[in-house]
Amino acid sequence: MTLPFFYIDNYNATQNTIELNEETSKHVVQVLRMKNGEQLNLTDGKGNLLTCEIIDDHKKHCVVQINSKEQIPNSDHKVSIAISLLKNANRFEWFLEKATEIGVAEIIPLICERTEKEKFRYDRMQGICISAMLQSQQCWLPMLHEPKQFEDVQIWKCADGSNFIAHCIEDNKLALSNQLIGQSSNQLIAIGPEGDFTSQEIDLALQNDFIPVSLGETRLRTETAGVVAAALLQNSF
Repeated sequence: MTLPFFYIDNYNATQNTIELNEETSKHVVQVLRMKNGEQLNLTDGKGNLLTCEIIDDHKKHCVVQINSKEQIPNSDHKVSIAISLLKNANRFEWFLEKATEIGVAEIIPLICERTEKEKFRYDRMQGICISAMLQSQQCWLPMLHEPKQFEDVQIWKCADGSNFIAHCIEDNKLALSNQLIGQSSNQLIAIGPEGDFTSQEIDLALQNDFIPVSLGETRLRTETAGVVAAALLQNSF
């Protein structure tokens, strides 16, 4: 049986025991009804996988003993998604969940000229990524940035890999296919807001060596485009 999987922050490699926070303790002891002697897995989202045994099943301050440690190697293939914030926060949260499950390494929320909502609750969004990481049994948490202005493209673009921009304007675009996306191990794709990127934003991206691409024959919602791009890039190697 797969052991329950939980997140910890500020893990110290010298620790032999860990006191879980109140929220995790409650879930372990009250929701799952786990007792002393039972085992669970912990990760810090930085590749550390700890197999632990409960030694104090306190409902607010559960303590576990580390029985084994493993460093899960990170993928050499880094996929980054720069995507506009959405007016409907639930749709953006859905994208975060699915992108994390797929294994995206970096998520950069963008504020574009046509972005309709600029508020961003970082703690909530980070929590969604953590939950998705645990649900998909991963040990690497994607790097979630604070929102960036699209015009600051030189700051947030991938400096040591391939950069793509997906837009809806009829132009000379390549399909985001394997013959294109196998060029570099580090890849970033920019996805625009509901109204698409402006022509000025597209021109700015092209001036910064972005490759214009198409995600298919149909017009996709922003969050759907982000997931499709993530899946294509993540499975290109």
